[in-house]
Amino acid sequence: MKYKKLGLNGPEISTVGFGAWGISGRDWGNTDDDNSRRAIHAALDAGVTFIDTADVYGFGHSEELIRQVLDERSNRKDIVIATKAGNNFYPYLGQKHKTTPINNDYSVKHLEFAAEQSIKRLNVEALDILQLHSPNSDILERDEPWMALERLKKAGKIKHAGWSVQSFQETATAHILDRHHELIDVIQVRYNLLERQAEEVLFPTALKYGTGVIVRIPLLFGLLAGKFNRSTVFGDNDHRKSNLSPEKMAGYLRDFSKYQPFFDKYPDYSYAQLSLRFCISHPAAHVVIPGGKTEKQVQENVVASDLDFIPFDAFTKYSTV
Repeated sequence: MKYKKLGLNGPEISTVGFGAWGISGRDWGNTDDDNSRRAIHAALDAGVTFIDTADVYGFGHSEELIRQVLDERSNRKDIVIATKAGNNFYPYLGQKHKTTPINNDYSVKHLEFAAEQSIKRLNVEALDILQLHSPNSDILERDEPWMALERLKKAGKIKHAGWSVQSFQETATAHILDRHHELIDVIQVRYNLLERQAEEVLFPTALKYGTGVIVRIPLLFGLLAGKFNRSTVFGDNDHRKSNLSPEKMAGYLRDFSKYQPFFDKYPDYSYAQLSLRFCISHPAAHVVIPGGKTEKQVQENVVASDLDFIPFDAFTKYSTV
């Protein structure tokens, strides 16, 4: 496992982390908490020191599972946890929903409340990183979200402030980093072999300011692990039913096939390992956060950290963008 500082202001972390949305018990089909805890343990055993979650994942359940695992670890102080806030799920507690409802609330009042609740669920004195959870452009133009992060930092409730960039808005909202780079320590970005818009403006801007970059959706919800085909069907309780609809799946699979010559060059490594390697081979990226529902998936994913003999340029000739 390789380690890198998360930008100029961030902590040193493993270059492969653990994305904890998939273990939340919501939005990814059925999950098993025992398997989820074992998956987190497997990641930490392999040297992972970075976990990314959000308060809304499972309505707090993801954070609670992370705490349960860390309570059993002797190296808890070495693990960096990044969480998110801004989707106010609290009115929906006790209700049944097939997938998570959206209820944007980036007010100072809610973000401060949400941070306090995450602190309690994670059983920490302060959050390592709190990220605004993919707000749209109208919200980003308001003062309140940034005021909340400033207040939480000054109060010692969060150590680092972050912004999870809304999917497919990487270029349109890049100016926000110019405006708030002194406050924003870390950004989280949708980036993978088939979705490389972040390279246009956002990554150069992050490099300019030394902003830490977390890469999410690195396997495109599992597609880049080679798991799916045009016949794949997702359940009603799985967000991929819409995010990987048959129409989208067909286009993604067509573009993915163009990388086959690249994968053929490295037969000792899986599609998932090579796809993850791509994400952290970009100079702007510091950590990639694949999900893992099982120990086996986690053990496969972490190998990508050590494939640093594959340079970023090795991927570019196959680009579909």
